[in-house]
Amino acid sequence: MIDRYARSKMKQVWSEENKYEKWLEVQLAACEAWTAEGVVPEEDMKLLRGATFNMERLNEILGDTRHEMTAFLSSITEFIGPEGRWLHLGMTTSDVWDTATSLQLLEAADLLIVEIDGLLDALRDRALEHQDTLMMGRTHGVHAEPVTFGLKLALWWDEMRRNRERLLQARATMAFGKISGPVGTHATVPPSIESAVCERLGLSPAPISNQVLQRDRHAQFVTTLALIAASLEKFATEVRSLQRTEIREVAEWFPKGQPGSSSMPHKRNPELSERVCGIARLIRGHAVTALENVALWGERDISHSSAERIILPDSSMALDYILDLFTGVIRKMHVYPDRMRKNVDSTRGVLFSQRVLLALIEKGMARESAYGVVHSRAMESWDQDLDFREMISTEPEVSERLTGSELESLFDYSYYLRHVGEIFDRVGLTKEA
Repeated sequence: MIDRYARSKMKQVWSEENKYEKWLEVQLAACEAWTAEGVVPEEDMKLLRGATFNMERLNEILGDTRHEMTAFLSSITEFIGPEGRWLHLGMTTSDVWDTATSLQLLEAADLLIVEIDGLLDALRDRALEHQDTLMMGRTHGVHAEPVTFGLKLALWWDEMRRNRERLLQARATMAFGKISGPVGTHATVPPSIESAVCERLGLSPAPISNQVLQRDRHAQFVTTLALIAASLEKFATEVRSLQRTEIREVAEWFPKGQPGSSSMPHKRNPELSERVCGIARLIRGHAVTALENVALWGERDISHSSAERIILPDSSMALDYILDLFTGVIRKMHVYPDRMRKNVDSTRGVLFSQRVLLALIEKGMARESAYGVVHSRAMESWDQDLDFREMISTEPEVSERLTGSELESLFDYSYYLRHVGEIFDRVGLTKEA
């Protein structure tokens, strides 16, 4: 499913062709290093620089050998001639595989960072657009006190900035290669070769390894993708909630003529946000697998390999897809300020209960007594759908402490917006951000 929808650049990163291209880069970098040390003759190296693999022949050999690295090498050496003997000199499969995989993961991270930047731009634009758009804040799904829709989006923007930093950190953790031989002792390939190969490839040599790069690195990368996906699921869940018929404060863009249901023509479902939530669950599952791949027997077993063939490309392509998808949701999302205001007004002023409580305390009333009075009237307003302002104004303990104008001033929505600009400034959300 993910492969069907994944965008072409990320698909290319995880294509078999790109994988083998990276393998060839590692192999040739090692040959260059051996040449610099006088092991591989320069004349042989000139020919090796033109080496390439043949996918069709590789797959034919693989069908017989069932060993991918030997099939890869054979597809090169049977065409290049005896100079091909210098390929893979002193190396083990994981030297090539792990170093090449690091290169693929760096390419994937760079594409994901571009997608994150696109979502950050979309969130910034919509947050600034709705900085002062009043809406009901909800805790436990129940009306609490007013916020603005811009604040909600600014919160998401700030979270995605953290996710961007997390991905950069995970990228840095994966920017390592290893050319240390069968068990990491460098017995067959000295550290100087590893350093030269990694420098040529833009990687750092792992300070120490066994037969593999340690899988805590890969686990950090995949769990970072899962955390980013979890944030997207959080945002998408809120869009889904706000699109419910009873709330109807935002809605996904719905092209004219698009059916929402095969049986109910009136339906307009938040299906894009639901898709984001579903795929986020998939990526979380891959994070568990990545964590389980950390524990390998001795200097290495192969239990991680089969799983990584799935979880690394799938996690990368899945996150790439839902980042792009949700960016579109945010950019095209319909926002209904009038409906937001209607929902704010729907509880007949009961949302101002805390302001009345605080005003009574400031007038000298004991907190417990003030809370009892306000709570009693608020519950009555909820239960009987009565106007809280009218009810509280007739309460003797309130009217003897607050004048009519003082009480009236408490029921002012602008009170809840007075620090919004300061919050935007503090988080650094401006048109130039």
